[in-house]
Amino acid sequence: MKTVRTVAAAHGLSRATLLYYDRIGLLRPFHRTAAGHRLYSAEDEARLARIRELRAAGLPLADIDAVLEPNPRYRSSLDEALHRRLEELNTEIAALRRQQHVILSLLKPETDSPPTRALTKERWVTILKASGMTDADCLRWHVEFERLSPEAHQDFLESLQIPAAEIAQIRARSRRPG
Repeated sequence: MKTVRTVAAAHGLSRATLLYYDRIGLLRPFHRTAAGHRLYSAEDEARLARIRELRAAGLPLADIDAVLEPNPRYRSSLDEALHRRLEELNTEIAALRRQQHVILSLLKPETDSPPTRALTKERWVTILKASGMTDADCLRWHVEFERLSPEAHQDFLESLQIPAAEIAQIRARSRRPG
């Protein structure tokens, strides 16, 4: 059995975090001494490791509590919570891409090219051409991307700041090559 301070240090958390988890019922210590000191078992630490993993995925504590409770639907509720979080992330990423696009458009008059970390359609096409890809090779690349991972293909095209209408054309052409 380990104390709050020992468990917190071992997991890179503050003592206050463990006390909060206890207060909200997310992680109750296995035992309390006569003096009221919390003691944690190996099972408690395993639960804490799972809590930390789910927090690292961005799940809110309420969702974590719901999926960690003994429940025959545990796996499906975990999958549902993770899918919800993934959708939230996709929405956040799309918003960040829009912000990036606005910033690049504001910077464009002052600079000749966007910062090297920003990949635009023009820069991507230049990279593909420089690597020796022909227009037919590029189309095959899009066809395979669309076939193997259509959502990721959409996300990638959006990340290049391509307008929605042009993305729709690229994806339609990728579904019926030739």
